[in-house]
Amino acid sequence: MTEQTANSALVAAMERLASALEAQAVGQSEAQASLTDANAYVYDAEQKLLRPVPHVSAPKLELLKGIDRAKRTLLDNTRRFAAGASANNALLWGARGMGKSTLIKAVHAAVVEENAGTAPALVEIHREDIAALPSLLASIREAERNIIVYCDDLSFDNPDQDFKALKSVLEGGLEGRPDNVVFYATSNRRHLLPRTMMDQESATGIHPNESMDETIALSDRFGLWLGFHPCDQAEYLAMVEGYLAAFDLKGNIDWRPAALEWAKTRGNRSGRTAWQFVVNVAGGLGHRIRF
Repeated sequence: MTEQTANSALVAAMERLASALEAQAVGQSEAQASLTDANAYVYDAEQKLLRPVPHVSAPKLELLKGIDRAKRTLLDNTRRFAAGASANNALLWGARGMGKSTLIKAVHAAVVEENAGTAPALVEIHREDIAALPSLLASIREAERNIIVYCDDLSFDNPDQDFKALKSVLEGGLEGRPDNVVFYATSNRRHLLPRTMMDQESATGIHPNESMDETIALSDRFGLWLGFHPCDQAEYLAMVEGYLAAFDLKGNIDWRPAALEWAKTRGNRSGRTAWQFVVNVAGGLGHRIRF
């Protein structure tokens, strides 16, 4: 093979590789724009890709006890969004383990079941990737589908890095929030800032309250604030009973004393604690359960 022939073969191979990469990029872009492969996705901020989630772990809405007001409000808001009407961004805040993220997934699953052809897609972005929100919005702005962007356990541990990015999805920026997007977030903190950061700002800031006020103003841009509070014993036992009945695990076992002891050893009563107890019961009976 002559040198000229070898160079021609190398050029041809490089052209084929470039064409293949371009086709792949176009395919990925089209897949992101259409969002037709699944009802739920996770955003890969490093690769700038939406990865389909074939199965979302979400219980039936009727299994979520003790949060009736939040459940009804978020379901109504999501139904309106699915129908093409105006809907609010939502911040679900409060006690850990009381079903904040579970409610978002369960409400979305219920709306998908009701509106198989028009239900919004659920796109999760990890809290450490909040700075990539503008890139995510750019990739879904022209999608022919409504989209719920969802972030679990949102907080501003690095406010300088994340603040502007979140502001763009809520209201700010020249372009504003895309008409086909709402943002749902969960947080243990009502105003998103950790207590230690609030204390430090108050003690050392030149204008002590300015930074906190700006962040609180950002949390105010969520149209819905849904509070979650620790449950009482009756609500906790109702959660356990509902799970046991749903998976046909009640039988003749005396589960109430065991459920109370389980909560006592963990120091709290919550939906998460109830679910963990039921998983333990199922395992003891030789069963495997999942949503």
